[in-house]
Amino acid sequence: MTHRRYRGFNELKIEGSDIIKNLPDKNVLFISNHQTYFADVVAMLHVFNASLSGRIDSIKNVGYLWNPKLNIYYVAAKETMKSGLLPRILAYAGSVSIERTWREAGKTINRQVKMSDISNIGLALKDGWVITFPQGTTKPFKPVRKGTAHIIKHYKPIVIPIVIDGFRRSFDKKGLMIKKRGILQSMIIKDPLEIDYENENLEKIIEKIEFAIEQHPSFLKVIPKEEIEVQKKLDITRQWDY
Repeated sequence: MTHRRYRGFNELKIEGSDIIKNLPDKNVLFISNHQTYFADVVAMLHVFNASLSGRIDSIKNVGYLWNPKLNIYYVAAKETMKSGLLPRILAYAGSVSIERTWREAGKTINRQVKMSDISNIGLALKDGWVITFPQGTTKPFKPVRKGTAHIIKHYKPIVIPIVIDGFRRSFDKKGLMIKKRGILQSMIIKDPLEIDYENENLEKIIEKIEFAIEQHPSFLKVIPKEEIEVQKKLDITRQWDY
């Protein structure tokens, strides 16, 4: 049902997916920037399974889904996964639902991290692969949350950075409806992060994450408004232009 969203209505350019097939079956954490609620994750599920079936940087021929890797989970806000019938159904496809500590129902809050949420992510890592969006929002260049750094230090997973682009132009915010066709989406899968789990502090790990997923403030590119309008018409405006 979703394959044509990335190879039909729009195209998905993939780089680095050969890394996927060489990963262990468990304790792998994928970290990525975030542009829609669901389209990002679904695209990753396609790319991961295609790579495991021998397709490198391609999701051509959807036959790879006949024998999918089932122990892939993704971290999502509990309120998002309860926001409608389809999100509730998608929750059963592998979400690890957590309570956000900084925002709820559109309002800023300040809540302690629930240790049960951390433990559930740990259980998912023990069983397989976990996808997380460490900024916890689809808005670009927001700070990386400390919870991801805590998980990395505690469970010591292999950390694979992913950088995506084009999804916010292709889909609505939820990632369920196609907003525009003919958009080139991209997904770059990078080498595992080098992390000293014992000696690096949370701030150092957060900084590494920001650079790896290209969300560090130094990546912010200021473009004149007139040039942005031209690029929008050509559909080449990147994520940091908004």
